[in-house]
Amino acid sequence: MISASAAFEAAAQTDGYSVSGRVIDRLTREGIPYAAVIIVGVDGSGVLADSTGVFTLQKVKPGISQFSAIQLGYRTTVTPEYRISPYTPYIEIEMDQDATEIAASTVRPSPFLRSVESPVSVRTISVGDIEKIPGANKDVARIVRSYPGVSYSPIGYRNDLIVRGGGPSENVFFVDGIEIPNINHFATQGASGGPVSILNSDLIREISFYTGSFPANRGGALSSVMDITLKDGNPEKQAFKATIGASEVGVSASGHIGNKTTYIASVRQSYLQLLFKLLGLPMLPNYIDGQVKFKTKIDSRNEIMYIGLAGFDNMKLSDKPDDAGDEYLLSYLPKLRQETFTVGTSYRHFGDGHVQTYSLSYSYLNNRNHKYMNNDESSAENIILEGSALEGKAQARFENRSYIGSWTLREGAELSFRHYDGDVYRRLTDGSSLDYATDLGIFGLGMFVSADYKSPGGKFNTSIGIRTDGSTFSQKTAKVWRQLSPRASVSYLPWKNWSFNASAGLYHQLPPLTALSYRDADGNMVNKELDYMRVISAAAGADWKLRDRLFIGLEAFYKQFLDIPLSVATSVPLTCIGADYGSIGEEPLVSSAQGRSYGAELLVRWLIPDKVTLIGSATLYKSEYRSSEDADYIPSAWDNRFIMNLSAVYEFPRYWSIGAKASAIGGAPYTPYDEDASSRKLVWDATGRPVYDYTRYNGERLEPYFQLDLRVDKNFYFKKWTLGLYLDLQNVTFSKIRQPDAYLSTGEIVNPEDLPVDQRYALETLELWSGTIVPAIGVTAEF
Repeated sequence: MISASAAFEAAAQTDGYSVSGRVIDRLTREGIPYAAVIIVGVDGSGVLADSTGVFTLQKVKPGISQFSAIQLGYRTTVTPEYRISPYTPYIEIEMDQDATEIAASTVRPSPFLRSVESPVSVRTISVGDIEKIPGANKDVARIVRSYPGVSYSPIGYRNDLIVRGGGPSENVFFVDGIEIPNINHFATQGASGGPVSILNSDLIREISFYTGSFPANRGGALSSVMDITLKDGNPEKQAFKATIGASEVGVSASGHIGNKTTYIASVRQSYLQLLFKLLGLPMLPNYIDGQVKFKTKIDSRNEIMYIGLAGFDNMKLSDKPDDAGDEYLLSYLPKLRQETFTVGTSYRHFGDGHVQTYSLSYSYLNNRNHKYMNNDESSAENIILEGSALEGKAQARFENRSYIGSWTLREGAELSFRHYDGDVYRRLTDGSSLDYATDLGIFGLGMFVSADYKSPGGKFNTSIGIRTDGSTFSQKTAKVWRQLSPRASVSYLPWKNWSFNASAGLYHQLPPLTALSYRDADGNMVNKELDYMRVISAAAGADWKLRDRLFIGLEAFYKQFLDIPLSVATSVPLTCIGADYGSIGEEPLVSSAQGRSYGAELLVRWLIPDKVTLIGSATLYKSEYRSSEDADYIPSAWDNRFIMNLSAVYEFPRYWSIGAKASAIGGAPYTPYDEDASSRKLVWDATGRPVYDYTRYNGERLEPYFQLDLRVDKNFYFKKWTLGLYLDLQNVTFSKIRQPDAYLSTGEIVNPEDLPVDQRYALETLELWSGTIVPAIGVTAEF
């Protein structure tokens, strides 16, 4: 007798699905007749397109595949990865003309290609990585941790992006060319972190992640650029996908409206509070988010794209702490409410030898937080923090890209308006309070030009570019010639499988609006003298590739940070904070701090199609800062010294896959608490937590940390629908890391007879640990 599971498995068997598409010239948008289209890594899978460039591949195996197009007079093109299912979209393969391609000999496309402008410090993250990397749970900010140079904190549950020794405020994000200020829910205002991504990875086609060698058309980054390309909607079918996971439920759709417009859309609702309870965190976060993209092809040479992204966050605090550790967190964490959205549209024109893009966008963040002493909201006298901040950015952008023989030229300009409105009440540690309202509106201008050269045969490639930015914040920042950002790169392939690459550049970033808009109690702008932050960055490396199977790359990098805002009160740079909830920058600052980060990175990637994907990375580095050019360097908050990752995914028959990821990271520096200052009643009542001893800033270091993650996937492919099951286990080794010992007020005043300014609380010493297994189980259905 056949079991129910065996019958279900048998019903899910399929010979494959048909995949249709068209091969076109990237610039003329006309079909390329009789181009050969093959499935990458599958011998004998090729077909010829017809006279209009249209092709159909029959019985393509379900799962993840790439396609390649080959034709005389064109460069061989490899597509991003596609998931093959009953609802695989119509695939448009764009090819570039190249007169040197005069023979159609056997071609093995490589998935390790890099651009001329950024031959180093860039990683391309595909659909397969997004879906299968263990421990990431398909979260964008966690996926990039598998690659060199990306650090993280094993304490807490956050997505702070810490790249090559830089802080979480030094990153920028783009979705289909539209800038997104933050990709996380419960965002730290002025930085980029949060506990979970606001982006639904089911809608992502590919990610280009730059840890240096930034393109000239991507401004405002000091440490990384994340350039995200969304999928297009399905022009032939209406498809839907439902997901029920451990922390959220969601539905997405892909389809078309008429013959010219396609769309993708997604809505998700979290129940993240269940996960946080499992982690032993006494916060109760909840979010809703939505995404949408429309794309209309007006004709073969003109198209319009619209995207929208929104998130609604609400974080409450538990009123039932389980232990002293919970009481400690609840003593200082604020309640938080946020709404954020970005809307953008772009028009693209494909001309003869050039592509022009015009875009408009607006981003908005409304952040409110409040805190009562001992979380007692019965009286307004207990308020120790009440803040609201609304910021937005409107931007208009133009870019032209011209193709002239072996050269690619880019030029463009950006005009933006940023506004900030805030109200802040904060109790101070001397018993007084700070109560102010602020508003700020500044215009910004950016211009860029670059030129890429690719020699015949591709053995020598080089790129030069320059960018400049300015802002009306002050007379100093308005002088665009002070913010010139030149950059250059070169790549040389002396032998068949080897390449040597290098890049160098100067990059600028304006401090966050939270810092620029800060006022004192009299309403005076305090940080009017702040300047653009700068980093001089250089990287060099060598790559070795074995066809489309094996890649080994080694890079060395150096970064010099200049004009970093420094806290007047604590002498800590703004870039050394930002990995906690709330906001940063609302204090007096001066642009005097400097920093440096340098190290070496190794990346190994091994692919056997339909069998094994292995990614190994190692980073050895130092990250240091000093308060001024006359001071000595000391370790920065992100000086972990080493990061190592090894992940592997093995594909079994019947569409099973099992993956594992081992991660090790060096201990981060930390600052001990000042027990004497923390015990003062006025200090504790104002902060709800111990205060740091800044005379010993980063004088201690945590222990190294190791973690093992596992993921199991099982997919069922039916004729007209698919079903997916997954189990993602983070930290199956139950690894723990000891946090710095902290103090918790007992509420008992040890010297009640003294004046209030001299009274002190009795403190309890807490031994804090972090780390537990984090399971995520889910079901997806596409229909």
